[in-house]
Amino acid sequence: MDPHQIAQLPPPLPPEQIIGLNRPKVDLHTLRSYTWNGWEFDVPPEVFLPGATSRMIHQRILDDDIDVRGRVYAAMGAGLGVEAAVAGLRGAARILAADVHPASVRATEHNYRRVVGAGESRQGTEFVPLVSDLFAEFPPEPRLDVVTFNPPAVSQPVSDDPDVVRNVCAGRPVTDAFFTQLAERDLLAPGGQVYFVASNTADLRGIIEHAVDSGFTAHVHHLHDWNDGVLTYLFRLTRENAK
Repeated sequence: MDPHQIAQLPPPLPPEQIIGLNRPKVDLHTLRSYTWNGWEFDVPPEVFLPGATSRMIHQRILDDDIDVRGRVYAAMGAGLGVEAAVAGLRGAARILAADVHPASVRATEHNYRRVVGAGESRQGTEFVPLVSDLFAEFPPEPRLDVVTFNPPAVSQPVSDDPDVVRNVCAGRPVTDAFFTQLAERDLLAPGGQVYFVASNTADLRGIIEHAVDSGFTAHVHHLHDWNDGVLTYLFRLTRENAK
């Protein structure tokens, strides 16, 4: 996207509307379950249930629109582990399932084994669960072919519960650090792609401006209008100067 296209991205919705649309559920600290595509996932306390924006990623991995087959794939903010499990079933060569939250990483590992199977999958996928603040614990090699991230980019505080903040409204500091670390550590392989979800509940223009300043080229891969004022973008970002 060029500066003119970035300027055409919608500004954040009014604060009161953002807060009203992102009120946390009251069952976060309870044991729950989640079903998607006929698969059952256990959801421990403090681990978030995937929402519709996360399913935008899950479905596209399943359909090979986000193609992880034979590739090194990083599932950032792995949470419950749905996208990691789907990537395993689709035949990713290596999956790094990362989350800053240890309970989420444990849930991801448990659900991956439950859906895909113990050890390596039938396709020989290597599964690597990581407790990591973004890319802090990532090895430098092999570099990443595909990265997905549905960040907690909501621009207004919707709760003082640290688990809610971590999952919903950490805002620009997280997204800026994501692109800065990915670029400065040169973790993206040549031809690698980043699929990144954000909506007009966040500072879309600022987020994408920072990504571009970090050396990425942004493309709108998909735009979804929820008919409630929220526009959700699935961006595909590349870094042509990766060596």
